[in-house]
Amino acid sequence: MVLSHQARKDGGGRFALPPSLRLPTFLYLVASLGLIAIVAVVALTPWASLPSSVLLLQTLFLALAAIAGEVRPIMLPGQNFEERTLSTSAPFVLALVALAGTGAAVVVQIIASIADDVRHRRPLQKSLFNTSQYALSVVAASAVYTGLTGRHFLAAPGEVTPRDLMYLLIAGIAMIAVNWLLVGGVVAIATSYPLATVLRQDSRDFLVTNVVLLSVGGIAALVAVDGVPALLLLMAPVIAAHMFAAAAARHAHDATHDSLTSLGNRGQLHYTLERALQDAAQAKSDGPGLILLDLDHFKDINDALGHPVGDRILVEVARRLSEAASENATVHRLGGDEFAVVLDGGLADTKQVAHDLIGCFDKPVTVENLELLVRASVGVAVAPDHGATSAELMKNADIALYQAKVERDRISTYSADLDVNSVERLQILADLRTALDNREMHLVYQPQFDLDEGCIRGVEALIRWDHPERGLVPPDSFVGLAENSGLIFPLTAYVLDSALAQLAQWRRDGHQLRLAVNLSARHLSDLALPDQVWEIAARHGVPLTSLVLEVTETGILSDPVRADVVIRSLRELGVEISIDDYGTGNASLNYLKRLEIDELKIDRSFVSNLLTDEHDRIIVHSTIELALNLGLRVVAEGIEDQETTDLLRHHGGVIGQGFHLGRPLSVADMTAKLEADARGGGDSVPARALGKKAKAARPGTASKAVS
Repeated sequence: MVLSHQARKDGGGRFALPPSLRLPTFLYLVASLGLIAIVAVVALTPWASLPSSVLLLQTLFLALAAIAGEVRPIMLPGQNFEERTLSTSAPFVLALVALAGTGAAVVVQIIASIADDVRHRRPLQKSLFNTSQYALSVVAASAVYTGLTGRHFLAAPGEVTPRDLMYLLIAGIAMIAVNWLLVGGVVAIATSYPLATVLRQDSRDFLVTNVVLLSVGGIAALVAVDGVPALLLLMAPVIAAHMFAAAAARHAHDATHDSLTSLGNRGQLHYTLERALQDAAQAKSDGPGLILLDLDHFKDINDALGHPVGDRILVEVARRLSEAASENATVHRLGGDEFAVVLDGGLADTKQVAHDLIGCFDKPVTVENLELLVRASVGVAVAPDHGATSAELMKNADIALYQAKVERDRISTYSADLDVNSVERLQILADLRTALDNREMHLVYQPQFDLDEGCIRGVEALIRWDHPERGLVPPDSFVGLAENSGLIFPLTAYVLDSALAQLAQWRRDGHQLRLAVNLSARHLSDLALPDQVWEIAARHGVPLTSLVLEVTETGILSDPVRADVVIRSLRELGVEISIDDYGTGNASLNYLKRLEIDELKIDRSFVSNLLTDEHDRIIVHSTIELALNLGLRVVAEGIEDQETTDLLRHHGGVIGQGFHLGRPLSVADMTAKLEADARGGGDSVPARALGKKAKAARPGTASKAVS
């Protein structure tokens, strides 16, 4: 092999191989030396004279035990969550060195090594190295033993005496040492770690275990003269070692792996991340990449279908993630519905793997004849730009994951801006919890008018938060956070309770209004919602026929099976359902046919452009005709001028809402407006805008929890 043209000089004037050639060269040298040793031993061993001086049955027994020990090694739980295997062939091969000679021991070790490689389908290059390094180890042991006992290296063996046991144990240590050095050299070159560091890992347990096994080999050589039954007695400690080691390996696996999915757990993730950071630092390369993945609305699946179904989904998710991850990536389950992937590579590689992971959810998960479309959000962080330690990467990937959930982006990569915003959001969430607990939030109500008759049909309730330090916090700043943190449930419960309590008061004062409260997509997966709505309405003595719950098309179509169940249960109680922001989501006439909807609310983006956009005018006109022909109520929101009001009034049967007709009002102002409307207040803004006096209110529409 010609290497001179690729060699380089180090600082001391010596020639050193480039990193790309070090491992192949080392493997080539070991394989060459091993093959030379095998050929020499096999060729020079006096095979014809061996049968007369060898205990054949005992030799055959030890040979079979050596092969079995190589094929079925002991599983050892290593430090830092790693598992290693320890072959138990060594004591029996060592005994063969003393009983049957160097040639027989080398041949048996070669057969055992090849059998194990075939069983595990190892590539030829690796199998050749294994065979060679094992042969060199046995040759070293035989050389030490024959040198200490004064016997010929390849001659027929002599009787083993108690005095020879110490020499045989020293030979066994030499065999293990050569094996350890050769394998450690491969690992050191492949990982760029110093050889001393590689050999030091788990060295104490490794040496103690091997010394115990080698002692068994020495005793086997000594008692072999007593026949196979004596050797059988020595199998007990070997079998016991297997059993205890297997139990320890199981405990170690359980401590570092998730019991449901068999993926690595959080502890193993941190270790894997630390090792990957060290490897990247050694190689002076970018990485590792960390991907955090969280299933969207998985709690709703558990609540609706039960935890056994949820567990089956998690197992399927784990399988898909493992298949979608690249070869240089490891998948972990952190708990619940959160997973993590660590991979060697920079930002581009990590993003590609993140896209591959998201893509594995395109196909629905089939569970008990149900096809469930599982979705996930992903946060990405890559060293060293996004953190130099495992703790920093975890924190920043978690921040990116949070951003992905809030912004509804499926994949989000960490940036410093997210960190600042994350602290701000976390503080807002903490303050929001306090505000809900202390009932510091309040509602305002925006009236809705019958454009034909000029009377108030209902009100829309809107949540407001006057923060003691921040002032008025816009709903857009906290509603999305509430939805993704789970606070949307107590927030909506607060709105329902406050709004229905106020509606009860207005009804006692003679104002028969309808009230609408907006629901998030997560509510449509909550099978407990109908009971909660019934309990709040019953507490305030409000008939559920006066309540309208507004949902979006996207919310219905995100989980149509459970949305269907929840909506039907609500309507059985008397609650009316309104499609909010109609036309802006995944519009489908199919759900209008399948579900019993009471109201369509045309989004302001269409209404505000009626006078300037012919397409919007056609869409609004067609939607109104469709809704009225289906027997649905129509609400047009976002009316900001008189011309739009006049145009909508000509359609007939339309309910209008917008700043031109009436802005959101406090309870006191809304009450005064209702009183004025009941008295026929002709100087009110709606009366002037509608061109006629307002009539007494009759049941109409209502309010939305968040705007």
